[in-house]
Amino acid sequence: MTNTTEKASNYQDLDKMSVSELLITINKEDQTVAIAVQEAIPQITRLVEVAVASMKAGGRLFYVGAGTSGRLGILDASECPPTFGVPDDWVIGIIAGGDSAIRKAVEFAEDDEAQAWIDLQEYGINNKDVVVGIAASGGTPYVKGALKAANEAGLATGCIVCNDNTVIAAEANYPIEVIVGPEFVTGSTRMKAGTAQKLVLNMISTTIMIQLGRVKGNKMVDMQLTNSKLVNRGIRMIMEETGIDAQSAADLLERHGSVRKAIAYSHVVNPNH
Repeated sequence: MTNTTEKASNYQDLDKMSVSELLITINKEDQTVAIAVQEAIPQITRLVEVAVASMKAGGRLFYVGAGTSGRLGILDASECPPTFGVPDDWVIGIIAGGDSAIRKAVEFAEDDEAQAWIDLQEYGINNKDVVVGIAASGGTPYVKGALKAANEAGLATGCIVCNDNTVIAAEANYPIEVIVGPEFVTGSTRMKAGTAQKLVLNMISTTIMIQLGRVKGNKMVDMQLTNSKLVNRGIRMIMEETGIDAQSAADLLERHGSVRKAIAYSHVVNPNH
């Protein structure tokens, strides 16, 4: 394994830089992340295609991680229901140490190789499901254990790591390796590695949901209408899709409670729109 995430920063004397110098240099490093993700698109494609097929067959997508990686998985999973109107159990994030670890680090939780599979059992995990391990280092025991047990149970497995030739990538059926190089602050994988993982997670979940029919054209027609901003966005979507005025769109949305249903009803009533 080439542990580039732990290599010394390319920059010296950070504590002597001005605010402007720090911000400019961090941004310069961040600009390299999207290129690293681009190089991993063939790997991302293979995992997404498997996940789409599994979810069409009734499977679910599980993210498993520790620390920052675990939090990013939970973030992506938690945004799928409001964005795409899917049930809470379609995409599930699991973090070492349990929910309390979302806000505060749980000591040594990531070092327990057996615990992840125990945690996954709480969700009745089965061989229709897909397990994606997230670990910048590529060596987190909690994540490795999850993938190993999932493989033994016949599940499809993937991972998102930021080093090459890692034990976790070797364990995954569909590894994604995004090599971002040394961090601006040595070893601080919440920075470039975390950004890379967030980008990849966005790509995975968004592409899956589009493939599962949860987007119409370029619009989130199944989004949950949980605040005024989203209601107003829904009204605009209906207006754009049907050509009706704002009040009529608002009335339809209130009646049907869904942008998709409102648009479908309008097309039935006014097929020329």
